[in-house]
Amino acid sequence: MLGPARAGGYAVGAFNTNDMEVTQAIVWAAEATRSPVIVSLSEGALRFGGDALVAVVKHLADRATVPVAMHLDHGSSYAMCVRALRWGFTSVMIDMSHADEETNVRETARVVEAAHAVGVTVEAEIGRLAGIEEHVDVSAEEAALTKPEDAARFVERSGADYLAVAIGTSHGAYKGKGRPFIDHARLEAIAALVPQPLVLHGASGVPAELVTRFRAAGGSIEGAVGIHPEDVTRAVRNGIAKVNTDTDLRLAFTTSVRETLGRDAGLFDPRQILGPAREAMQAVVEERMRLFGSAGRA
Repeated sequence: MLGPARAGGYAVGAFNTNDMEVTQAIVWAAEATRSPVIVSLSEGALRFGGDALVAVVKHLADRATVPVAMHLDHGSSYAMCVRALRWGFTSVMIDMSHADEETNVRETARVVEAAHAVGVTVEAEIGRLAGIEEHVDVSAEEAALTKPEDAARFVERSGADYLAVAIGTSHGAYKGKGRPFIDHARLEAIAALVPQPLVLHGASGVPAELVTRFRAAGGSIEGAVGIHPEDVTRAVRNGIAKVNTDTDLRLAFTTSVRETLGRDAGLFDPRQILGPAREAMQAVVEERMRLFGSAGRA
């Protein structure tokens, strides 16, 4: 998926799932927009849903009419990645970005060897995600952003198929104040040295409309702000081929549940609660796919 995406100037969305409804929302959105898609499962999701969740993802992926990849997100160890390979994942991420370069290279290369033996691709990460606020003087060293020359050296030594880079984004709903800054010049420099597809983590938009509705329904999420759509599209033009999204789906789900329960205090049918939430998440995923330029590519 990602090679054609980078060559074609678009990105494939990787959306985190934790249960059947989220997975359905992701896959149905991909079919509605005719988009390839990556369904991501974190170690937390696997602890929550176990092999039953894996079976749900595989079931929906196998029956989809568009390409669907099943991806291990932020695998913490070689053992976890091998476990995912045995479960039938089509892509795994080994995240040793917190370790020194030699350890990161060594452990990534181990995963690459195992994964490539069974036809599975590997994502790795160099640098650490850190939210940087616009107009704030923060050095690259303090923010642990990815250095272009380090990225090129790491990919060559480790054999990783695609690389997650730290260029100013951060996980969660609180990515800074105003319009969180992305270091586009740094991304351009990395892309010039690294031909492999690049990955953007921590890129949720945290739509203001959803935040407003969440608060109106009784939720507390003060100061939440995401990555501006123009920054995402510019990053995609500059080499990002995979964009991760999780927070936006969580926000859409929870907002819908709060609103549904708030409208009817006597409601207790899970289908009437989860159905609208699934529709809300699907709408978010479809919008993201159009933003990434992957709609109509499958």
